[in-house]
Amino acid sequence: MSATDRFAEIERRHEELTRELSSPDVASDPSRLRELGKAHSELDEIVRAHRAVVEAEQQAAEWRDMARAEKDPGTAAEFREEADAAEGRLPALRERLEELLLPKDPNDDKDVLVEIRSGAGGQEAALFAGELLEMYERYAERQRWKTEALSSSPSDLGGYKEIVLEVRGKGAYSKLKHESGVHRVQRIPVTESGGRIHTSTVTVAVLPEAEDVEVTIDPNDLEIQVYRSSGPGGQSVNTTDSAVRIVHKPTGIKVEVQEERSQLQNREKAMRYLRARLLKQAQDEQQAKEAAARREKIGTGDRSEKIRTYNFPQNRVTDHRVGVSVHNLPAVLAGDLDEFVEALMADERARRLGSTGDGD
Repeated sequence: MSATDRFAEIERRHEELTRELSSPDVASDPSRLRELGKAHSELDEIVRAHRAVVEAEQQAAEWRDMARAEKDPGTAAEFREEADAAEGRLPALRERLEELLLPKDPNDDKDVLVEIRSGAGGQEAALFAGELLEMYERYAERQRWKTEALSSSPSDLGGYKEIVLEVRGKGAYSKLKHESGVHRVQRIPVTESGGRIHTSTVTVAVLPEAEDVEVTIDPNDLEIQVYRSSGPGGQSVNTTDSAVRIVHKPTGIKVEVQEERSQLQNREKAMRYLRARLLKQAQDEQQAKEAAARREKIGTGDRSEKIRTYNFPQNRVTDHRVGVSVHNLPAVLAGDLDEFVEALMADERARRLGSTGDGD
């Protein structure tokens, strides 16, 4: 299919969706309305971008024609300047159109679960896991997303051995997916009397949240246990058996949730967490076995592996994948992740454009 035919088909489908959305039958079906609305919105961006390219091309050609026909040299020069300006807009407009035409990551619009686990460094790693949790919560606030802790294992002296944060909002996965990996912190712990800099790590994994229709779970495959919630040190923090542990027997995946006082609420959260883990496993298996894919994605937590370094003595945060450094560590920990997120999303787009070009 030629480019002209492709855009004609996109225009036709866009008009068809516009008509369907105004249909009373669709308006009375919320699920169908959401589905069509999402499809229309995606095509609308492409249509607008394509029209902007065509308009700039036409303007440039018209100004060139007028310049050639103009007898007055001064006026002809002005027309050529207008043509140059229109042509100058084209590279950015065409790049935007190319980006929109790339196949979308099907997970980009999904809510996510962010798993944060302390790695090398003991108590210092657990403390930093707590700081990363706050960083993601504050970033979510800036995006007007909603957050909720699904599961946590607090450390005795503060921070977390591990915690799972649910993040709900438009584009959550698209902006957070690159946070998966080993985050390395370099600083002098408060417990260090000699003033030596210690290096600790925290691993982060970002999982797209699964919808019910995406993952089928046979109740017979589940082993569900209830027990009393416990806090740091194992002390009981609840007098009823409200905490829930679910084991998916075919895969061995285990999830535990004890954040709520209600066993029913904890069970509902645990099932959401389990569905996300199962969806992630199914997606990983398209490329490799889950264990290999997970090691590649977030590493082992060893100090030598890292995607980002938080250097407290130098007040610097560096993302090693895109070579971006920010010399304002407190702002980053306060949720100012925009520079990293934008650079990583741009890098992903460039790599996808490059791989598309290689295949042409």
